[in-house]
Amino acid sequence: MGERPHYKIIIEPLSEEDGGGFVATVPDLPGCMSDGATEFEAVQNVQDAITCWIEAAEENHRPIPVPSHLRPAAAG
Repeated sequence: MGERPHYKIIIEPLSEEDGGGFVATVPDLPGCMSDGATEFEAVQNVQDAITCWIEAAEENHRPIPVPSHLRPAAAG
C-alpha cells in the first residue's frame, strides 16, 4: 500500500456523562473515530482506526479519499 497519507484529526473532550476523556475524529474518512483517556491516547487510537478504515476500503474496492489539505482548491 505504501506510505499512508496524513489526515486531519479533530480532538474534542467528552463529557463526564459520556465517560470523560477525549474523542478523535477524522473528517475526511466518514465514521472514522476513536477515543482515549487523554488527548495523546485518543490520537494513538485513531491512528489505528485510520489504518483499519483504509484496509476495509481497499478490501471492499472503495475509494480512499485524498486528505482535504492535499486537494486542489475549488475554482470559484
